[in-house]
Amino acid sequence: MSQPDPDAWRTQVRQWLATVLEPARTPESAGEAADLAVFHNLPEDEERLLLERCRAYQRARFDAGYQALTLPLDKGGAGLTAAHVAAFAEEESAFEVPPSTELISVTVRLVAMAVSLFGTAEQLHDHARAFLRTDLLACQLFSEPGAGSDLAALRTRARQEDGGEWLIDGQKVWTSGAQFADYGLLLARTDPDVVKQAGITAFLVPMDATGVEVRPIRQMSGGASFNEVFLSGVRVPDRLRIGSPGQGWEVATTTLAFERTASGSGNRRKGGTFSDVLALARSLGRTSDPLVRQRLADLYVRAALRAATVDRVARTSAAGGRPGPEASLTKLMASDLLTRTGQVAAELMGARISADTGEPGTFAWTQHLLGAPGYRLAGGTDQIQRNLIGERVLKLPSEPRADRAPFSQLPGN
Repeated sequence: MSQPDPDAWRTQVRQWLATVLEPARTPESAGEAADLAVFHNLPEDEERLLLERCRAYQRARFDAGYQALTLPLDKGGAGLTAAHVAAFAEEESAFEVPPSTELISVTVRLVAMAVSLFGTAEQLHDHARAFLRTDLLACQLFSEPGAGSDLAALRTRARQEDGGEWLIDGQKVWTSGAQFADYGLLLARTDPDVVKQAGITAFLVPMDATGVEVRPIRQMSGGASFNEVFLSGVRVPDRLRIGSPGQGWEVATTTLAFERTASGSGNRRKGGTFSDVLALARSLGRTSDPLVRQRLADLYVRAALRAATVDRVARTSAAGGRPGPEASLTKLMASDLLTRTGQVAAELMGARISADTGEPGTFAWTQHLLGAPGYRLAGGTDQIQRNLIGERVLKLPSEPRADRAPFSQLPGN
């Protein structure tokens, strides 16, 4: 099947977007303050309303054939190229898209893709389509208290019983949207007698199953978008296993590559931007200061470089292929830009950043400053991204490893 020309196709996209969305407005033109929060900090009822707005748009996008653009046709996608993804994103940016939550992004861009790539025909029919359309929502049950950056060290266990059912016990942490999710894509250790990466299996766990307990984590910004999830004797049928037993690490690394791509290249606003910092400097009368001008110029250049890198990666990615280590670069640039943006804003405000003086657009920056450090951890820490770039892009020698023995023989196990 021939691919539609991206430039001609974008005209069709623009016409469709105009039927479901309003033209984009700046916060100033709408008479609203810019949302400077990196992570959502909403009461539960407002979060549910936002989720429904997002789901309505995702369903319309799926029904129109614009969801999972590079996913092959036989996997439920549109079978298009990365150039089409870039064209769609550019056209979409001209419209008022509902601000996607972490749970929507995890469902559509991570879990749906993992199930589509590794799932059975039954799983594609029953779950992948529902995740892509957000008829079902899914969280990501990967990180644990002792397995964050070193995810392969996870200790959640799954044991298969005689009837084929799996019995799962363990704890997960930093799970976005677990309180609203229908399923969780979970990694569990199924064979402790092989090296730690080889003994992991992936499952879809119903979040309403007996033995699943979700506890919100209150953040320093005041929100509770992350959760701990405890699993005690949770029974999962074998038909909800994703991939083969022991294939969980491949499922995980593929999913995390999609996460880094989403984190680094998404159009969803995350915290303050260069435009917000420039507006702040103007409101404080600081734009004539040569040092401030230098800081603003540096921030602008970094934002432009990140946008150009994201575009280059999108245009050179193989259609339908899995993201490679270049996803680490865009994610690393995104977290660095967020940190620098907050630093410049704090330097401009001085003491105003620590107390609400009533001046518009000042104290709201605390939401950015308190959230930016978390973005250096989400989707793999900055240190992990640098390791991936060093080893897989620059071909530097890998770090010495002392954990190549079977997992059960490692210290602490």
